[in-house]
Amino acid sequence: MTVRTRFAPSPTGYLHIGGARTALFSWLFARKHGGRFVLRIEDTDLERSTAESVNAILEGMTWLGLEYDEGPFYQTKRFDRYKEVIQQLLDQGDAYYCYCSKEELEAMREEQMANKEKPRYNGKCRDGAVAPEGVEPVIRFRNPIDGEVVIDDLIKGRVVIKNSELDDLIIARSDGTPTYNLTVVVDDADMAIDYVIRGDDHLNNTPRQINILKAMGVTPPKYAHLPMILGGDGKRMSKRHGAVSVMAYREEGYLPEALLNYLVRLGWSHGDQELFSLDQMIELFSLEGCNKAASTFNPEKLLWLNHQYIMNSDPAHVAHHLSYHLGSLEIDPTTGPDIQEVIKAQREKAKTLVDLAKVSVFYYRDPAEYDAKSAQKAFAGDAAKVLAELKATMAGLDDWSRESIHGCLETVVNKLEVGFGKVGMPARLAVTGGAPSPDLDLVLYLVGKDNCLRRLDKAIAFIESQAA
Repeated sequence: MTVRTRFAPSPTGYLHIGGARTALFSWLFARKHGGRFVLRIEDTDLERSTAESVNAILEGMTWLGLEYDEGPFYQTKRFDRYKEVIQQLLDQGDAYYCYCSKEELEAMREEQMANKEKPRYNGKCRDGAVAPEGVEPVIRFRNPIDGEVVIDDLIKGRVVIKNSELDDLIIARSDGTPTYNLTVVVDDADMAIDYVIRGDDHLNNTPRQINILKAMGVTPPKYAHLPMILGGDGKRMSKRHGAVSVMAYREEGYLPEALLNYLVRLGWSHGDQELFSLDQMIELFSLEGCNKAASTFNPEKLLWLNHQYIMNSDPAHVAHHLSYHLGSLEIDPTTGPDIQEVIKAQREKAKTLVDLAKVSVFYYRDPAEYDAKSAQKAFAGDAAKVLAELKATMAGLDDWSRESIHGCLETVVNKLEVGFGKVGMPARLAVTGGAPSPDLDLVLYLVGKDNCLRRLDKAIAFIESQAA
């Protein structure tokens, strides 16, 4: 039998870190077992669901590379099916109409709390009630009173809940729209989902959903509830701990593989290994390797991972993602040196793609200004004379290669009888503006002959204007 998992976000906001981890684990489990990964959009909350949120979820999944095999399916297009199941439950006696008003329910809740009882619906309409005129009822599931629900959770282990602890939850609102616990059950049954991997904030829903599935005559799937993600202060991950939206991490300059690698380690481990390729994740992932306790989000660890991926990934792949950030700086990477060569030259100096884009600007655009502290030192003394000599020597080069450029620098050093720093420091500042950069001959080679000559001219003019 083919393994079938699903990711079922509600489109009431962006795709957040917790949701992305759930999607990743479900995706990995399906891929490892040669199964199918289904994307389902749970948009029955008509007031809060938006098209923008749907797009944000789809965009996040695409950026992460979590391809789905089926979907996306939308619950709002399945209302007829939900009504059919609700009617089935009513006909079987497994559901009933409830006419209790909000005021009655609130009074019921207050009385129970005063008596130090668990707040819950007391079943007033369970065995039939007279329909008050003008009142549109909700429909409740008739939860079994006796017995218990056993969940052999694939992460948490066996969880046993007595049916007497569960109340009769609402499965259809007074306007006829189905509620979450009904729709998710019908969808999982109809889509033949046999492994439900989700956050443990859903664990209290699971016994209710199992009882509805049994009333429908459907064998429940296997469940695996992932512990939540905490911030550094031990509280549930939120905006105060930093970015929680997946696409915010794209904006901050993270590679998707780095984020996936971090998320897979946030609740799962394979020995002491830290870095995993996607193929390794698929091969090694198991629900048995998932932690039972909550995980703490560590931004510094994610940043370290991102730096590893920037340094070690195929430059062509990094270039694909870096182009977005260069574009935000109004730089077209096709108008200058080969972006892959720029990445190789600069990647050790950048932990994010935002940093990498910023330190690479000078390859594509003349410096608008010079670092003041560097200029005070590098442009002092005979710097203008040195740069003029360097420009004249470079202008005569027919072969613009690293070797010939290095030879040119040595020629100027020997001719002026100065240390290499007296030539290298002003030349580097003239060309880069003070941005972090690798070996000078490599910098000059990538920037290009005409650009270097123009920038040397500008630096000479700047030094002379400062002297005047």
